[in-house]
Amino acid sequence: MAFANSAISDIIATNIQSRTGELADNVTNNNALLRRLKERGNVKTFSGGNVILQEIMYNDSTTDNTNSYSGYEVLSTSQNSPISAAQFGITQYASAISISGLEMIQNSGKEAIIDLLDGRMSVAEAQLANRISGDIYLDGTGNAGKNLTGLAAAIPDAPSSGTYGGINRATYSFWRSEAFSGVTDGGSAVSASNIQAYMDALAVQLIRGNDKPDLIVTDNNYYKLYLQSLQSIQRITDSSGAAGAGFASLKYYGAGMASDVILDGGIGNAATANHMWFLNTKYLMFRPHKDRNFVPIGGERQAVNQDAIVKLIGWAGNMTSSGPQFCGVLIA
Repeated sequence: MAFANSAISDIIATNIQSRTGELADNVTNNNALLRRLKERGNVKTFSGGNVILQEIMYNDSTTDNTNSYSGYEVLSTSQNSPISAAQFGITQYASAISISGLEMIQNSGKEAIIDLLDGRMSVAEAQLANRISGDIYLDGTGNAGKNLTGLAAAIPDAPSSGTYGGINRATYSFWRSEAFSGVTDGGSAVSASNIQAYMDALAVQLIRGNDKPDLIVTDNNYYKLYLQSLQSIQRITDSSGAAGAGFASLKYYGAGMASDVILDGGIGNAATANHMWFLNTKYLMFRPHKDRNFVPIGGERQAVNQDAIVKLIGWAGNMTSSGPQFCGVLIA
């Protein structure tokens, strides 16, 4: 539908297009996990298909033909192809920016319209970024199963059952992450006096050669307990990447590794309460669609019975993993 003031409509379109051009970077830079994935080159777009395929490598003991031998002994050449793929659904998110005919009249000058849109764009961007950042910690069952499959699906509290990426954990043990419960495995609830011992107990289960967790993300409660456990030795802040990027960050030195410990709680407490995820970000990926990565969706929309137009900002994709067995979670 044509608008009486086409110049205003053009301003709306170009302003939204300009703002969303930076939104993908803003979202990844303002979430510690996504920032680390981007630094690793693990924010990878996909181009199409009805699912997102994530290649994996694993050891299948039933087909493994690797063995020692002596002299002219006959070698096994049976099929050994431990390469497969997990598959993840494509999830979609959108946020709307609207402007009424009255507001267009009241802000008819170019600068006034831009000022009005800037404020509404900022709100829509923040809402979209916060929603996806929060859903990263959940299992994808929210909103009738339309949310992305986050850490609670990749690294669940009960890792020996359920299906993730189309692979049944009860059948394939290689696809199981690790979980350490303070009460069940440690004998008492997580506290400032035992949290380091519990972190050590979990960390040693996640190391294979040079593969080890490089990022530990935690909620308010466990971050506070870890902080309290460090105060006597004043090993408080990390002066490298994560802290330099503005995230509340500590360091963990244990089990032969050094990892950033990041707070993703604070206001709103995005991370699930009483959870501390040990992440080997080499095996985690953020997979947006190349044409739906925080960009405007379609053209202008005007209701037949309202004097207003609406523009949508959208994202489609999922978070995937190629090796959940290298990650773990500390729980109550």
